[in-house]
Amino acid sequence: MLKILAAVAALAFPAAAQAQTPTPAPIEVMILGTYHMDNPGQDLHNARVDPVTTPEKQAQLEAVAEGLARFRPTAVAIERIARDQSTMLDHRYPAFTPADLLTDGDERIQIGYRLANRLGLTRVYAIDEQDHDGQPSYFPFEDVQAWAEANGRMDDLGAMHATVAAMIADFEQRQQTQTVGQILAGINTPERVASDQTFYSALMSFGSGDAQPGAFLNGRWYTRNAMIFARLMQAAEPGDRIVVIYGSGHNYWLRQMVQTTPGYRLVEPADYLPTT
Repeated sequence: MLKILAAVAALAFPAAAQAQTPTPAPIEVMILGTYHMDNPGQDLHNARVDPVTTPEKQAQLEAVAEGLARFRPTAVAIERIARDQSTMLDHRYPAFTPADLLTDGDERIQIGYRLANRLGLTRVYAIDEQDHDGQPSYFPFEDVQAWAEANGRMDDLGAMHATVAAMIADFEQRQQTQTVGQILAGINTPERVASDQTFYSALMSFGSGDAQPGAFLNGRWYTRNAMIFARLMQAAEPGDRIVVIYGSGHNYWLRQMVQTTPGYRLVEPADYLPTT
């Protein structure tokens, strides 16, 4: 009987010890999708963006930073390739001064650097991934277009472009009536993120048989976002609260990766962005 009791105890105690081990707090990540504020013209569709270095827009961006600061972030991550991939720290941030906000409209500076400087953060990570020589493009849209031309689908592709053009026109108009914070809040609602993804999903209908340029584009776009998120994971530390500032086209997959990765929790930007 004593041997049986001893065996039961040996089985029970490890289980009890395991049950008492505290679960680590999740790494909290806010994906803040944004528009490109300095008009770089590098996307498939580009909007005309009002200058954000004016006193009015600067006040609005200060309100954005004030709201995001309530999240108490411990690090910021931006859309740039780090010079040193072993640390992934943004090599340009150490030279930042608040005077740069009046001359450089780049959203990485206007939101990312502004927020980090306000909070005294030193951990500003550059986690981007871009095309590499000798590898397929991460956005091979030319192959989709060539297939559409060869298979009588240019009208369908044109209709998709028209839908995006209407969204851009709406954005350009809203700049006249909404603050930067309100625009960012609208871009980052779960409903808007899901709606934006429909452009990529619709591209998968462009293909047949072994020629699947739309599906291949989606796969490469996913891969780029996976590389970005992998760098975020490798930079994150236990207990972190990280604001990730990226072009809104990345919103869908980056949010999905946070939501489906154990140990991470997605934080909605709308809970912290100003409403006026």
